[in-house]
Amino acid sequence: MADGRQHQAFAAVFPVRDVARGIDFFTRHLGFVEEFRYGDPLEYAILDGDAVSVHAMRVARDLELIGRSSIYVFVANVDALHDELTGRGCPMEVAPEDFPYGMREMSARDLDGNRVTFGQEIKRAT
Repeated sequence: MADGRQHQAFAAVFPVRDVARGIDFFTRHLGFVEEFRYGDPLEYAILDGDAVSVHAMRVARDLELIGRSSIYVFVANVDALHDELTGRGCPMEVAPEDFPYGMREMSARDLDGNRVTFGQEIKRAT
């Protein structure tokens, strides 16, 4: 690579009970696109949301892993995204809110409890 950086992309792996249910949630509610699926029964899927990739991995053992994953997605307009996601019927955990550290954020949880937080930088009061 010209700039010398080795890191090229990022993907979060979300442990889920049911991969098909995870695919449905991320595509229907969050607007992700299914890129890949593996297994019969379904064990793994890759869901693409622009610059963000979520991998849904079925967990049959180690159930304590389910619902413990979280990602933070930087967005251009958190309020417009909130309107889009709620229009899709996405159950929001936290509506858009300004925080003193200079971010406006909202979050949703998938059906297994994994959190997706969306944030937009805002100007802090001086």
